[in-house]
Amino acid sequence: MNDPRLQSPAAARNRQPILEVLRQVLPEHARILEVASGSGEHALYLAGAMPGWRWQPSDPNPRALASIVAWREAAGLVNLLEPQQLDVTGDWPAEPFEAVVAINLLHISPWTVTEALLAGAGDALLPGGVLYFYGPFRREGRHTASSNAAFDADLRARDPRWGIRDLEAVTAEAGRHGLTLDRVVTMPANNLSVVFRQAIRPPQAGPVTRIRSR
Repeated sequence: MNDPRLQSPAAARNRQPILEVLRQVLPEHARILEVASGSGEHALYLAGAMPGWRWQPSDPNPRALASIVAWREAAGLVNLLEPQQLDVTGDWPAEPFEAVVAINLLHISPWTVTEALLAGAGDALLPGGVLYFYGPFRREGRHTASSNAAFDADLRARDPRWGIRDLEAVTAEAGRHGLTLDRVVTMPANNLSVVFRQAIRPPQAGPVTRIRSR
């Protein structure tokens, strides 16, 4: 009755397919910031599967943070870090990351959250780093399944600021922050894995030294 650990049936269904995509796009050793970690079950599973990943969960909700703490303490994973309270529209951690991960967030938040997340990831990612989204998306202005259209209508009825995002709009906004679309992977239950990469910036030239002739 007093167990703070939250459970999501969706997390149990999609965690393995998400892991398979992340293994393809991330190195064996990486620092990963997960935003809106929710119950913490994805963090627990993914950190447990890849001990070389240093997984930083975060969430703005105190109840979610308590759930993550409880899952973390029960598992005893050294690479699953203490969760941070993070609202992506506010201040981000100063530490750079090889990846930023957001699972089932964009459609249950206002568009301003997507804008802030893309801006924050653009600053937080190391060159070549990955921004990973999982969830439903519209493509070329259309839903990918009738069930997604019904889900979108339900979301907008609950909050007009919510809704399934157009992948093209997300990609355009990502480009404003140096992020380019790397791949789109079709996932179970009419969801997508969307992978962006931070541009590899050329090294800045040092000051020019002029040698005077003698």
